[in-house]
Amino acid sequence: MSGATAPVDPTGPTGALATWVAELSLDDVPAPVLERAKHLLLDGVGCALIGSGLPWSRVATDAVTGLEPAGDVSVIGTGRSTSAVGAAILNSTFIQGLELDDFHPLAPLHSCSLVIPALLSTAALTGAVSGSDFLTAAIAGFEVGPRVGYTLHGSQMLDRGWHSGPVFGTHTAAVASGKLRGLDAAQLEDALGLAATQSSGLMAAQYEAMSKRMQHGFAARNGFYAAGLAAAGYTGIKRVFEREYGGFLSVFGEGHQPDAAALTAQLGQHWETTTIMVKSYAGMGGLHGAIDAARRVREEITGQRISHIDITVGETVYKHGWWVLERPLEPIGAQMNIGYAVAAALLDGNVLPEQFTASRLDADDIWNLIDRIEVHLDESLAGAPVTERFRTDVVVTTADGVRHHARVDEPHGAPTDPVTNAELVAKFHALADRVTDRARATAIEAAVLNLETADGIDHLIDLLAAPVTGALD
Repeated sequence: MSGATAPVDPTGPTGALATWVAELSLDDVPAPVLERAKHLLLDGVGCALIGSGLPWSRVATDAVTGLEPAGDVSVIGTGRSTSAVGAAILNSTFIQGLELDDFHPLAPLHSCSLVIPALLSTAALTGAVSGSDFLTAAIAGFEVGPRVGYTLHGSQMLDRGWHSGPVFGTHTAAVASGKLRGLDAAQLEDALGLAATQSSGLMAAQYEAMSKRMQHGFAARNGFYAAGLAAAGYTGIKRVFEREYGGFLSVFGEGHQPDAAALTAQLGQHWETTTIMVKSYAGMGGLHGAIDAARRVREEITGQRISHIDITVGETVYKHGWWVLERPLEPIGAQMNIGYAVAAALLDGNVLPEQFTASRLDADDIWNLIDRIEVHLDESLAGAPVTERFRTDVVVTTADGVRHHARVDEPHGAPTDPVTNAELVAKFHALADRVTDRARATAIEAAVLNLETADGIDHLIDLLAAPVTGALD
């Protein structure tokens, strides 16, 4: 062990990032960013509460608690506890449980499913932590994850079949956990190196596998472990982002020009926390434009018979969100597929938990509409400005031959049209109130939105721990 407190190369991408995280304080964070961070955390715990009682989450809980030794770290919404590692996996799996959680539109990952589990497990292991320290560490995670994504040009990883969130997410969890532990810049460099070597994730999990829900959980666990190893003096890869042989960017970026400069560009000036997108629907983020468009068309065609549906999207949504569906359909496949999302939006007017019950997934009216859908790739969008790259066109032709067209460049929730903090609170209650009582939900809201003045987070942990009812029961 060297005992160094500075990174190997403080001016290089890895060293500069580790130094910034080590030096970050809540005083450095502009008030709107701080408020947004608290509201993102509220969204995350709302998703965890509703996610914890889902059928596949119950399977995960039994499996993980059966594998892990007994522990006293709370598993959200279950009344159960397990090891810190097991809790990190499960709490993340719950946040991802219904595809309702946040995502970054340009560097795709689900930040709260990485940050919250890693921080809760870290706090449980290290003892009392203040609310302000918890919040500062969360913001560090919110900032680092997308920047790692930018270095690999974000959605290009999805295009190649990587599950981008777990690839970028180990670093997210590692810096959040490491910041809460008070690691110095040299230790954070080790944590980043230990995290990067554990990055992985295959996007084929989206078709039918329960494991799609848990893959950010693997990253949360791995980042949590990376920070713990670094804290104990176990060293990781130095300069992991810029290493030419076997480094993070040279390996994951092979064939598509990774950009190490994006890791630290405008650190402390441009805040990625405010770019993170809050979802309005229980579906993959790339489908939100199609759902918005379908809901607009639905208002024009009430009572009319639909003869055909044409959907046109760019490469990332096409590759990630379109394949020909077959019955029976698993909930995860429905939540990732643009055909199911558009059919549900046209028929039901929304894409929320109710659209993913067993009966709705196998309903004849849904499948009759899916059979009339064609999805087209617009290759020109690959070179379009970022504000147009995820443009979605939905054209519904009714039985009288009239074509009804809606185009969405960016859905509600995107950086140009963000879900407001007030809307986010309403979403939290729409989720939490259906699985627990209003008084508990209101107490959780108050605990999260007043984090910076809280002496500790034990009260919040206790509020989150109690069992909830099942949203799909």
